[in-house]
Amino acid sequence: MLVGAALFLVLLVGLLAIPVTLEFEVAWRNALEQNVRLHWAFGLVRLRIPSADPRAEPESHTVPEKKKRRARQSPRGPGAVLAAVRDGRFRRRIVKFARDLWGAVRKQSILLHLRIGLGDPADTGRLWAIVGPVAGMLTAVRDATIEIEPEFFDPAFELDTSGSIRVVPLHIVYLVVSLMFSPSVWRGVKIMRSGTR
Repeated sequence: MLVGAALFLVLLVGLLAIPVTLEFEVAWRNALEQNVRLHWAFGLVRLRIPSADPRAEPESHTVPEKKKRRARQSPRGPGAVLAAVRDGRFRRRIVKFARDLWGAVRKQSILLHLRIGLGDPADTGRLWAIVGPVAGMLTAVRDATIEIEPEFFDPAFELDTSGSIRVVPLHIVYLVVSLMFSPSVWRGVKIMRSGTR
């Protein structure tokens, strides 16, 4: 029994250590257009991820009344998330996770062009006050060409992105598990649950 469990664990670790390559071309103008291909086991396994059928009607899920009451009573929301983000240790840990995750991904020819507008210049200006600094930082990101532009006069959301990324699943699992067991993250979760810092 113990030997079987050990062999299964070794096999699982071996499979997770094999790199996965994701090649993608995604565009959004009036509808989503995508071409996503997954390669695993050094090209022995090749999958094409199908696009969602735009003609398919979304499934209707009835939310039980008990869950609705719990959602109304829950203190979580944008305010609770902002309270957690204000905590320096939680914020630094999330930023470190994002940086480590970005570093764990081998990127090739990453292109991203995004144009956004809300139709009202004042609303777009307020949005751009948040998005603009982030867009400025992203232009300096290595291994990627990222452009985000505002459209002040017409409502717009246009996305064009393409590229190839390669990851080792075992490395991603390690980063996620480290994040889950981080005391700073649990502190942030506690803040979000309480809704106050």
